[in-house]
Amino acid sequence: MKRTILIAFLVWPGAALFAAQQTEVQDWLSHEIIGGNLALAEAQSFIAQRLPPAPQVHSVRQWDKRQSRLRKDLLDHVFLRGEAKKWAEARTKVEWLETIEGGPGYQIRKLRYEALPGLWVPALLYEPLHLSAKAPVSLDVNGHEPMGKATENIQIRCINQAKRGIIALNPEWFGMGQLTNGHFKHNQTSQMDLCGTSGTAPFYLALKRGLDVLLSLEHADPARVAVSGLSGGGWQTIIISSLDPRVTLANPVAGYEGFLQRLRYSGSDIGDAEQAPCDMALYADYTHLTALRAPRPTLLTYNAKDDCCFVADYALAPLIEAANPIFQLYGQGDALRYHINYDQGHNFGQDNRQAFYRLVGDYFFPGDPAFDAREIPSSDELKTPAQLHVDLPVDNADFHSLTLALSKDLPRNPIPPDAAAFARWQRANRARLRALIKAIPYRVFAVHEGGGETNGLTATFWKLDLGGDWTVPAVELVQGEPKETVILCGDTGRKNLANEAVRLLAEGKRVLAVDPFFIGESANDMLVQVMLLNAVGQRALGIQASQVAAIARWLQAQPGSGPVSVEAIGPRSSVLALAAAGLEDKAISRLDLRDCPSSLGEMITRNIRFEQRPELCCFGLLEAFDIKQLEALIAPRLMHSQ
Repeated sequence: MKRTILIAFLVWPGAALFAAQQTEVQDWLSHEIIGGNLALAEAQSFIAQRLPPAPQVHSVRQWDKRQSRLRKDLLDHVFLRGEAKKWAEARTKVEWLETIEGGPGYQIRKLRYEALPGLWVPALLYEPLHLSAKAPVSLDVNGHEPMGKATENIQIRCINQAKRGIIALNPEWFGMGQLTNGHFKHNQTSQMDLCGTSGTAPFYLALKRGLDVLLSLEHADPARVAVSGLSGGGWQTIIISSLDPRVTLANPVAGYEGFLQRLRYSGSDIGDAEQAPCDMALYADYTHLTALRAPRPTLLTYNAKDDCCFVADYALAPLIEAANPIFQLYGQGDALRYHINYDQGHNFGQDNRQAFYRLVGDYFFPGDPAFDAREIPSSDELKTPAQLHVDLPVDNADFHSLTLALSKDLPRNPIPPDAAAFARWQRANRARLRALIKAIPYRVFAVHEGGGETNGLTATFWKLDLGGDWTVPAVELVQGEPKETVILCGDTGRKNLANEAVRLLAEGKRVLAVDPFFIGESANDMLVQVMLLNAVGQRALGIQASQVAAIARWLQAQPGSGPVSVEAIGPRSSVLALAAAGLEDKAISRLDLRDCPSSLGEMITRNIRFEQRPELCCFGLLEAFDIKQLEALIAPRLMHSQ
């Protein structure tokens, strides 16, 4: 489609109006309409209503059937979507490297394994010497520790297990230790979501392959398989130990909470995008994942004085309340345990480690009088990062290279040149866009909130109620008798659009300056809420576009509004305006876009972070629509872009 570029320096007849009324317009656009907390409260309510209830079953048979379905749904529709299914089908490859001396009774074997084709994970195997019989195995996963596998508490935990006859595998975690290059930042995986492949898949597959490696060992006892970890390691622990029945014992430490608690404590418990996988809550909450552990021994460890996140007093109880009835069904109430640590900080310190050893003793070494849960002093056996370094291929894949490969041939949606075929394409793809971004056909109920008037220019403040879900703040500006109306929005909020508003007024247009969801007055630092919207099956882009489309329909129905157009400033607002016009083929007559990206692929090629343009990481959007396809949806309506 032809795109007309506007000249950046415009002169309009009413230039004097700009100087005379700039201050008034700026003050009106900056006027607080909904306040600082309403948008957040509405987002919390919208999400909370869509969270799945805690599992309710009345027999082991009923739960066995349900848990099988839950795991299948979570793997098929959340963790292994898109190209990830092919990644999962690949054979687990492992390469054993050098063996170094550990300490009394154990050695450390270096290895790397392929989490998915082309992406190798470095790992260490703490192996007891002189094994002659089957031994327990443990996957010891890391969290947000910058030193990764060289972190003191991780080494001590692995050493203590090896000295107790347990084979412990410690893989490096993405973004930490050896995997700290700039292309392993966790929120980059949202770019995979944009391409229609699960961004959480690399995390799950790295864990699954780690278990594969452990259980392939000659002396591995498949009846005694443990996983433990702190923080992000706690999150990894509950993910793999709930989804993979091979894990017989689990100890997540200060690593997760239910979505409702994440919603309520989002100011502190922020987390990364993988902790709220796209569409996960359509099938399960973390309460369900905890219940999926039944009847296998599970220790939930939380810190009472945690200075990071997931504090014991609010994170722990909902998980126990949801999972305990399921454990009781199996007659294994004692297998679900909890431990609260009272040391300062976010830790997997000695007290927490000894709680883990006690669980291991009870279930892996029952009745063994020689087993002692007290920690074996091992500080003098710690190794340096250099000593624990594992060589990796120079061309090892990372999140950026994986996403570049995924996006190479996207979108798969050619625009037909034939007029009849194009009309059919438009109809089909308008419906496809509506389904993809989860659009909602809102109706507007407008509440007048005052205003002002000066020198013939009238300002009206509106609260626009969208179906009882959202309140969009809007400022209507009218000069004289306008013949058309412009919906004005921008990435930095309406308060920064005074120049544009004055120009449009001078051109004889009515202006409605709005702040859609997560923009301007409707933002309120809600990055976690955007993640959780994805988790409950909604999309921020769909909410924004639905709001603007509904406002356009409302305006069109007002007497004297004339044609309704949208002017959007910035990449985020430009894309939501394109989506709104794609949804609404009648009420929006024209688009004027400034700083619209030339391609959604810029998110990937320029490595734009999720935090910068979260709504543009809409799952599967680039599979079907790039900017060219979105523009084609609105033809033959006018569109200008600069």
